[in-house]
Amino acid sequence: MNIAIGTTQDRALYEDALRVRRLVFIEEQNVPEDEEIDAFEDDSFHLVLYDGQTPVGAGRLRFIDEGVGKIERICVLPSYRGRGAGRMVMEAIEQLAKTKGAKTAKLNAQTHAEPFYQKLGYTTVSGVFMDAGIPHVTMVKSLE
Repeated sequence: MNIAIGTTQDRALYEDALRVRRLVFIEEQNVPEDEEIDAFEDDSFHLVLYDGQTPVGAGRLRFIDEGVGKIERICVLPSYRGRGAGRMVMEAIEQLAKTKGAKTAKLNAQTHAEPFYQKLGYTTVSGVFMDAGIPHVTMVKSLE
């Protein structure tokens, strides 16, 4: 598997990211499309995990404060879950964040995925809150 990183200007890559996000968030989890595809698309780096030519995972990174990278829209197709694909996406997006100057990574995790992020070194810093009708928690990790 391989990772590609780009912006919304990289149309093919961005469309591949949206394809995975639509399958996971909109179709599988019933997130409204207008909440999934938001005003931050153009301000973000988009990452796609490929198995050959097939997009199987995605995520995005944007900067919300000095030195803080916000990791968002992490998703992996169901048939690739539990096989290291999510870890590959996270390692690549954290490396990108570090390269771009982030000292801290922040994300809002769906509560069912909280143990996955804890294994990657993230700490929960909020109570449970709802986003798109799904329970989430805010998590952070030092990238230094």
